[in-house]
Amino acid sequence: MSEVELTRHIPELVSEVYQEAPAPLRTQLVECLMRPLGPLAVVAIAAGAFRHLLHRLGREAAPISPDEVRRITPEQVLELTRYVEQCSPDALRRIGALIADGPIGVVTTSGVALLIALGLASHPIY
Repeated sequence: MSEVELTRHIPELVSEVYQEAPAPLRTQLVECLMRPLGPLAVVAIAAGAFRHLLHRLGREAAPISPDEVRRITPEQVLELTRYVEQCSPDALRRIGALIADGPIGVVTTSGVALLIALGLASHPIY
């Protein structure tokens, strides 16, 4: 797949990374994706799959727990990422930085493809 084709598939790659990621990275991915959302988007995206996280939107809110993230499927993350790609593309670059800064154990084929698609392939991977 060429770099241009990868760029068109960023939401799918994020969903695959989410599916393959350990619980702490899954939590960080969801938090990063939810950061630019308002309350209406949270309850509307993926048929309301993220509504149980509505109380986590405030700056002073507690972090999202692994138990809350366990309820979120890769398909729901796909829908969330598609929305975020339209409203806040910079949030996707922050996801790339999360993956690139993570330990080697979280670097999967999907993660590397996502880094390439986001143009972060030159970012050092540990």
